[in-house]
Amino acid sequence: MTYRHDFRAVGYPLRLYSGKDALENLPAELKRHRSQRAFVVCGRTVSRQTPLVSRIRSILGEKLAGVFDEMAKESPLSAVVGARDAARAAQADLLIGIGAGSVIQATRVVAILLAETRPVEELITQYPDNAPAISPKLLAPKLPIINVLTAGTTAQNRGGSAVKGEHLDHRMEFFDPKTRPVAVFWDSDALLTAPPSLARTTGGSIFWRAAMNAGSASMSPLVEGDRLQALRLAQNALPRLADATDPAPRIELCAAAFLQNREADDGGALMEKHWVGRVVYAFAAALFHQHGHVTQGEANAALTPGVMRKLGWRDAEAMRAMAQALGAWQEGDTLDDAPERAAAALERVFDSIGMPTRVSKLGIPRESLATILEHSLKNFNADPRREFVRERELLWDVLQSTW
Repeated sequence: MTYRHDFRAVGYPLRLYSGKDALENLPAELKRHRSQRAFVVCGRTVSRQTPLVSRIRSILGEKLAGVFDEMAKESPLSAVVGARDAARAAQADLLIGIGAGSVIQATRVVAILLAETRPVEELITQYPDNAPAISPKLLAPKLPIINVLTAGTTAQNRGGSAVKGEHLDHRMEFFDPKTRPVAVFWDSDALLTAPPSLARTTGGSIFWRAAMNAGSASMSPLVEGDRLQALRLAQNALPRLADATDPAPRIELCAAAFLQNREADDGGALMEKHWVGRVVYAFAAALFHQHGHVTQGEANAALTPGVMRKLGWRDAEAMRAMAQALGAWQEGDTLDDAPERAAAALERVFDSIGMPTRVSKLGIPRESLATILEHSLKNFNADPRREFVRERELLWDVLQSTW
């Protein structure tokens, strides 16, 4: 690995509270932002099956102006609009997102829809044919956002969001750096409200990204430190998630996800653009959007070994770097061995925590693979240069190999 010394790093203001009784700092955050009418956005499970919203209500008292608890998986636009209308009716001056990835992203879009007056279709990222993506400038001031995590997620402190457009075959993407949170909470008891199964799948996604990011032969000194620590934290936390009374591995996964965001701000690129990472990302997004019972973590785990074995040769050095980072590289191994070494190492990790390593174990019909492929070919985040269409036959063969 060589260092890349030409890079750009960006920092954003944020206060982070972690550990036992971290939520007791909420009143201080509201005071700091002169908030008198905080509004909570969450899902039904958080509000009706855990004491978390009641706890926040007792902490904030009359400064909690209202709660919208109908946010569904993948944040359908209709639910986001409902949350916007409820927050507007409550005269909210600050938003509190409680949950994992979907709710945290949805809360950002609520802030955008409260502030911007243009139609939704003019606020989302546009993908013109044969041209770079265009993110409209959303200039209106946004309400401050506080995120209370129930599971580790890279959504915790980003400025981009994606919600489900019920009338579209792809997600609606928004980007506004003014929707980055002013504070993030990793409260021990809040994190323990999530069942171990959710902690495992979200943790699996964090570990997967850390492993993919390890496949780089060149990175800046700042990025290297964050990536190595994120991988170490995720790998050590996963086997300890079975203990539903221990918040420590859940906090460590929150930290790993936070470091992954920081290395992106420090000039890192997701998965360094190697084919395995890009293709799994596209396949997984199409799969879990089409089959609502499958999580992103499960999709990543089920797809990666097969994709790596069929496509890893295209970026053999990246596969070797991953195998080394996972402790699966031995003296005398050759670059031809790298895809198998890395794939087997990932399989061992996912098997050890009960996550599927074949798509056939996800409970979906094999016939849906054709639709998954077609939607993958339109994933512009994974394929900004539109290379996938030219590789349709190869990608179809790769996808079938994951079954």
